[in-house]
Amino acid sequence: MELDMTKGSPFKLILSFMVPVLIGNVFQQLYNMADTIIVGRFVGIDALAAVGATGTINFLILGFAMGLTTGFTVITAQKYGAGDYDGVKRSVIGALVLSAITAIVITFISVKGMDWLLTTMNTPEDIYVMSRDYIITICLGMAFTILYNIMASLLRAVGNSRAPLYFLIISATINIVLDLVLIINFNMGVRGAALATVISQGISGILCVFYTYHKVKVLVPGKEHLKLDYSIMRNQLNVGIPMALQFSITAVGTIMVQAALNKFGSVVVASYTAANKAGMFATLPYTAIGVTMATYAAQNRGVNDIDRIKKGTRVASIMNVIYSIVAYGLIVLLIPVLLKLFIDSNADIPFDEILRYGRTYVVVLGSCYVALGTIFIYRNTLQGVGYSMVAMVGGVVELICRAIVATIASAKMNYIGVCAADPITWVVTGIYLLFMFSYAVKKMKAEKLDFQEKEAAV
Repeated sequence: MELDMTKGSPFKLILSFMVPVLIGNVFQQLYNMADTIIVGRFVGIDALAAVGATGTINFLILGFAMGLTTGFTVITAQKYGAGDYDGVKRSVIGALVLSAITAIVITFISVKGMDWLLTTMNTPEDIYVMSRDYIITICLGMAFTILYNIMASLLRAVGNSRAPLYFLIISATINIVLDLVLIINFNMGVRGAALATVISQGISGILCVFYTYHKVKVLVPGKEHLKLDYSIMRNQLNVGIPMALQFSITAVGTIMVQAALNKFGSVVVASYTAANKAGMFATLPYTAIGVTMATYAAQNRGVNDIDRIKKGTRVASIMNVIYSIVAYGLIVLLIPVLLKLFIDSNADIPFDEILRYGRTYVVVLGSCYVALGTIFIYRNTLQGVGYSMVAMVGGVVELICRAIVATIASAKMNYIGVCAADPITWVVTGIYLLFMFSYAVKKMKAEKLDFQEKEAAV
């Protein structure tokens, strides 16, 4: 079901679109969660550390692909908001062609450069082989991941956030079953966990294709749309490349943090990984509201309603503050229980030691959840209205902050300092994005006024 976000209550529209995205994010997180829990409890603490050591690499590769595919569909959302359905179909062809090229290039580069990247990140020797097995398998299945992401992004561009959710629920269930079968019954270890994720992503992508073809005709091109529209594709690249680079720049910063963390050894890496996976559930609403604001802003930019875009960001910001306070209290309270999901109580490492590192991580991070939510709201809004380059510069700000804090903390072997790299980065980047959104609003209003004056003159 499509959703026109240019009319009606911004709060109701944002909430109704965001909830299915949020539930979908929860199930998507179950991919990694299932891997981590089953690997940690049935393979061992070293295997858990191996999966955790590749998390930032996965974010780098997947983030670049997601940035591109999301950027490609911003144009689709803008044309849908403007009522240009012929343009919507032409943008679909462009997005699919560019996504196919992206899948081939990313797979080749990531597989070829993986050994260098793992070595550069100071991956501990005792988990190097397992880390490589896991991430290489993920990379070889990148085409399936990109297929799901581009199809889900296209559906969301026209306001349909429910269909991707349904397919993710199905594939998440399949993923958990495959994890158990491949790891426990076939003893495939971390490679089995990665293979289960790849197969599940492929299934969700294929389901999205069939659903779109039969149910969402506005996204189904006719024969007359098959000829590539290079002007649309250029616009898609102009939006997609900065978004991809922004994701990648952010990921490079997290890789620096991971490299600093790896110096503390596999026990600290495993503790950090378990706490990070538990904390990710608390931060999923930020991703959901970011996706929502990108679509909301893009559709309203299509009709040039700047005041409505501003009203939407205010509504989202209030939601962010309320949620962040509640989430921080819950994650600090529940972290002992959550860590036990990942760590076997009979493990060689005392649970108290793991809890100490894990609790430190969530206490430090959670204190700046409001800043993280601000980043997602305003970065995605800027991308939705076509200011992706400004958002990319925000990624550069993140990279610089993370690099400085992580380098200092690593040199001093200060674990709290490593944990603080993200919160400090969120605060600085959030302030930057607020200023840039104010600048973008003024510029869009000036452009709108200029257009109206020219139209009146004609």
